[in-house]
Amino acid sequence: MKKTIRIKCLNNNKTFFVERGTTLKEIADSQNIKLDHPILGAMVNNQIRELAFEIYNPKTIEFIDITHKDGMRMYIRGLSFLLYAATRELFPEARLRIDHSVSKGFYCELRDIDYQPTIDDVFELGQRMKQLVEQDIPIVQHKEETEDVIEFFKQHGLHDKVDLLRHRGQYYSTYYTLKDHIGKFYGFMVPSTGYLKVFDLNKYFNGMLLQVPSQENPDEVQELVEQNKMFEIFREFSHWNQVLNVTNISDLNNAATNGKAERLIKVSEALHEKKIAQIADAISERRKDVRIVLISGPSSSGKTTFGKRLAIQLLVNGICPLNLSLDNYFVDRERTPRDENGQYDFEALEALDIKLFNQHLRQLLAGEEINLPKFNFETGKRMFNGDSLKMRKDNILIIEGIHGLNPKLTHSIENKTKFKIYVSALTNINIDDQTRIPTTDNRLVRRIIRDYRYRNYSALETISRWDSVRRGEDKHIFPYQEEADIMFNSALLYELAVLKPYAEPILLEVQPNQPEYSEAIRLLKFFSYFKPIQQREIPPTSILREFLGGSSFTY
Repeated sequence: MKKTIRIKCLNNNKTFFVERGTTLKEIADSQNIKLDHPILGAMVNNQIRELAFEIYNPKTIEFIDITHKDGMRMYIRGLSFLLYAATRELFPEARLRIDHSVSKGFYCELRDIDYQPTIDDVFELGQRMKQLVEQDIPIVQHKEETEDVIEFFKQHGLHDKVDLLRHRGQYYSTYYTLKDHIGKFYGFMVPSTGYLKVFDLNKYFNGMLLQVPSQENPDEVQELVEQNKMFEIFREFSHWNQVLNVTNISDLNNAATNGKAERLIKVSEALHEKKIAQIADAISERRKDVRIVLISGPSSSGKTTFGKRLAIQLLVNGICPLNLSLDNYFVDRERTPRDENGQYDFEALEALDIKLFNQHLRQLLAGEEINLPKFNFETGKRMFNGDSLKMRKDNILIIEGIHGLNPKLTHSIENKTKFKIYVSALTNINIDDQTRIPTTDNRLVRRIIRDYRYRNYSALETISRWDSVRRGEDKHIFPYQEEADIMFNSALLYELAVLKPYAEPILLEVQPNQPEYSEAIRLLKFFSYFKPIQQREIPPTSILREFLGGSSFTY
C-alpha cells in the first residue's frame, strides 16, 4: 500500500492527501489550480520550489506566477539562460556578461571578441531566443557531487562559476541544462523555454538591453526609459572594477584570501572621497548661481553620510553649508493624505507644506531671516520654538529627502539656483558573468543591519516593510532620478563581504513558519558565496559606517 501525505493548498484553501513523490506540477494539475498567468513554481513551507519538486512530507503550498517577486526572479533567470544559449549558438567565441539593470531592462555585453555587436547581431540574437521559446525546450535541473560538477564546468570553460562552488563546500551542487547548454543561475528556473514568451532585446550603447515583463502587466515588456546618466555611472564603476580586477564574487573572495582586502578597502574609499570632492568642485564652479543643493535617493543609499562628507568638501572650497530639514515641513496630521488602504501616506509630496517651504526658500535666498518650523511627531502638529535661519553670501543650503529631485518640491525657485544630486548604492560586482546582484538587495541588507542595530527592528520586520518601501521609491524617487545634475554611487566594491558576518545572524532569527522566511533564506544562500572581510580597515567617515557603527559623524 502506497503511503500518502497531507497537503494544504492556500490557493484553493483545501487540505488533501497525495502519494509520496508527487511533484508540484502534478498537484497543481490535479487540483486544477488556475492563476492569472502560467504557474512558475510554489512556496512550499515558505520556501520557493520549482514545479518538478517532489513532495515526501506534509507541506503547506501556495502556487505562484510571474506577479510574485520569486516568480519574476525565476522568469528573469530563465531569460538569462535563454540569452546565454542563443549567444553560445551564434557567437561561440563571445563571453556573455549580464551587467546591471538600467532603463527598465538589463544591460548585456559580448566580451572576449574584438568588435561590438551591431543592430543586426542583436536582432539575430533576439530572433534565435524567440525560436528557442517556440520549441518549448525543457530547462532541466541536475544535482551531482560538487567535485564532479566543478570538473564538468572546467571542461566547458565555466571558470567564473568554479571558485564559487568550491568556496561553498557543499557535497552536492545543482546546475541546469537547456539542450546541450549548461548554466548555473543560483536559484530556481521556469520549467521550459515556452514559459518565456514576453521579452525584447535591443541594441544599447556598446551592448544590448534585455527587456523583461512588467510585474504589474506581465503580458508586456517594461517600457524602455532613457537613463543615460545612470548608465554612465555604471560604466564608470565597471571600468574601475576591471582596473582592480574585481568583477565577480570569486574575484572578491580571492582578494580576501590573498591579503589584498586592505588595499581594496583603501582604493574603494579613496574613489568615494575623490568623487565627493569632484561634486563639491562642480558646485563651486557654479557658485555664482547655485544656492541650494538637493540630495535624493532610495532607502539605505547612504544619503545622510554623503551629505555630511559633501559638507566637509564644500567647506574646503570656502562654502559654508546650512542644513534645512524637510521633516519640519510636514502638514498637520489631519491634513496628511491617505493611501489606498486608508493609512497616512507620509511619503506623498502632499504630506509636506510645499507653499510654506517655497516661501521660506525665497526669503532665505533674498537674505531674509525665517522662523524655522519644528514638527512634533507625537502630537502631529507643527510648532515654532524660536529657532531661526538666515543665509550669508558664503552659505549654501543642503536639503536631503526623497522628493529632492521632484520639480514640484521647489517649483518657485529658479533651476539655475539648484544643484541636484542622486545617491544610490549601485552594486558593481556580479555573482558571475551571467548573474547580476540586484542593487535593491544591497540596500535591503544595509537596512536590515541598521534597523537591527539602531532601531531595534528584527529582520522579519524590515523584510515585511520592504515591498512597501520599494513601492514608495518607484512612485516618488525613481521617476525623477535623471533630473539630477550628477549621480553618486554609494556602493563599495568590498562591502557585501564585510556585511556578511553582520547580516547572517540577524537573518537566521527569521523562523520557518513566517512568510518572510523565504527572503531570509534567499539572502543567506547569497551570502554563502562570500568570504568575509573584516571591517577594521574601514575609515570612520565611510558611508558603510552609517550602517555598521563606528562613524565619526553624528546622526
